[in-house]
Amino acid sequence: MSYDGVVGVDWSKRGEYMRHRHGVTAVHADEALADAGRVVLDPDPASESGRSVRTVGWSPSAGRLLTIITLDHEGTIYGVNGWESNPTDQRRYNDAQEGRS
Repeated sequence: MSYDGVVGVDWSKRGEYMRHRHGVTAVHADEALADAGRVVLDPDPASESGRSVRTVGWSPSAGRLLTIITLDHEGTIYGVNGWESNPTDQRRYNDAQEGRS
């Protein structure tokens, strides 16, 4: 399943965890998911189940590149986690931007 253009992500189960653990709010995560230049890895290469999706995108209000993990469960997209992108995800994003020019 493709998560391009994800809207309406449910952060009710993991939003507070993400904010406390990584300083990323649901608003930051939603901005990264909505980034027109985002990179979507479906499935997430780090996913043990193969069901989660990794999106790397820019959050203007956070002022940084974020990696966001989502999961489709019975038609509802749940936000699982999000953090500042590591060098690997930054490279994926930057390579994709160069490919778009």
